[in-house]
Amino acid sequence: MTRLIMALVLVLTPLGAFAQDETQPEATTPEATAPETTTPEAYEAPMNLETLEAIIMALDPETQSNGFAWQMTIAETVVIVITDANADRMRAMAFIREAEGITPEEMARMMQANFDSALDARYAIAQGGLWAAFIHPLSPLEKDEFISGLGQVVNLTTSYGTLYSGGALQFGGGDSGAIQRKLIDDLLEKGEEI
Repeated sequence: MTRLIMALVLVLTPLGAFAQDETQPEATTPEATAPETTTPEAYEAPMNLETLEAIIMALDPETQSNGFAWQMTIAETVVIVITDANADRMRAMAFIREAEGITPEEMARMMQANFDSALDARYAIAQGGLWAAFIHPLSPLEKDEFISGLGQVVNLTTSYGTLYSGGALQFGGGDSGAIQRKLIDDLLEKGEEI
């Protein structure tokens, strides 16, 4: 599986992510040059690779990294985070199983979940595997949003075949929502000190 993960990192990572062209001026957005309109307590600086790494290392100090991709473990689930600063993108994903043999009923259930219960994470197929993935622009990504996305990826992985849920919200009563929400709450608590 490690070979599959590293192959996926190489396939999914654009060539521009391997080398930063320092001769290019840094892109500015209207938000970066506009006067601040929020209170300092409510403002989060744009997410960058250094901040993302600090969050990831706080959640799993054993994380392996090459500077733009990280492999971490959350609740016994291997999660890979890949970034492309030039394209301003971030992707967090976890391998669930080989895609071969997925029944039409399972596929339909995953598509239903992508619509209502997967939340910000999604089921996806790539490189012959079924994955849980959270994909987001990098710079506007906020710390708690990233941590919640990681928890949703893990919940989609562990609930595959049963609830097919990202875990942050549940429709209806029952015990599942509180159990799945606990992982996200635990991760957010770890991230509070960052």
